[in-house]
Amino acid sequence: MPACPDTDRDAFDFDCLVFIGRFQPPHLGHLAVIHEALKRARQVIVLVGSSWQARSLRNPWRFDERRAMLRSAFDDDENARLAVVPLLDALYNNDVWVRDVQRKVRDIASPHTARLPRIGLIGASRGQSSYYLSLFPQWESVSVPLVEGISASQIRERLFRSASSAEDYLTTGAAHDLPPGVVDSVQEFCAGDHYRQLIEEQRLLDQYRSAWAQAPYPPIFVTVNAVVVQSGHVLLVRRTAAPGKGLLALPGGFINSHERLLDACLRELRERVRLKVPEPVLKGSLRGQRLFDEPHRSWRGRTLAEAFYFALTPDQQLPRLKPVKGGDHARWVALADLDPEALFEDHFFIIQDFLGLPADFGGQ
Repeated sequence: MPACPDTDRDAFDFDCLVFIGRFQPPHLGHLAVIHEALKRARQVIVLVGSSWQARSLRNPWRFDERRAMLRSAFDDDENARLAVVPLLDALYNNDVWVRDVQRKVRDIASPHTARLPRIGLIGASRGQSSYYLSLFPQWESVSVPLVEGISASQIRERLFRSASSAEDYLTTGAAHDLPPGVVDSVQEFCAGDHYRQLIEEQRLLDQYRSAWAQAPYPPIFVTVNAVVVQSGHVLLVRRTAAPGKGLLALPGGFINSHERLLDACLRELRERVRLKVPEPVLKGSLRGQRLFDEPHRSWRGRTLAEAFYFALTPDQQLPRLKPVKGGDHARWVALADLDPEALFEDHFFIIQDFLGLPADFGGQ
């Protein structure tokens, strides 16, 4: 990673200012923060969260696409002082995530002299979370006035509600929210296959929500997942239908009303995966059980996942998997081949949490 450029230290309040966000997509509110940071610091570090995740309605653009959109909004001199760096989420381990942020900032902000760099965390006045500040007490806080009327979630809603609403927005309203280079990138994205797949997922999501529209309270769903590991491999299935068609996922599903959670997990392994391991052996291999409840973890709304970790005895032969007609396709995947961009919802982070995989696992 590049070190801070040598410029007049006395001309700036900070050596480096850090801005953390998802930038889905980068909008004029984000740019206001970055421009202020460039005025006050020699180097600005933009940490792009939710990098290396599968495309979804909440995270439509991958890191390299967001980096290109961000850089398109600045000239060459400004870009020379910008470090745009990917940041993998660690949804269920704050310490892992904090360490990754600290390490990335340290590698960029380390000065050429013995003097410690002055580092700050910058954000919009209602956008910068006090929670972030509590995680980084060693850095000063810089607040920038919020640009009213711009919301990344509202921009995504306009883009993915339908192709016609996206066209209307891009021709009439996007210039009020997005810099010109980002508008061009979004228009190009909306002409491609990834956009059409997300539009289809939005249509299915609308149908899903309408089915529960008359419920007296917002529904909360409970699912189970199995993390089955043997000899450096984890059991995954390839999803054959939306949401997440084509992505890899942990075996699992919704529980039945009469089931205990472990029984539901074992049923899913027996019926949907046809894992050729006797149930007593599976129960004897159970090493952990945890609830995963990140509020945005699921496309389907508020969905809690109870996951069970089975560590099978190492063997030269991995257990056989019998194909299920019309079902998801199961396979053993080497841990070294796990790719967060290819995994459904938060399933990579569930595996990470049980196995203790580092934050830079999977491509960083």
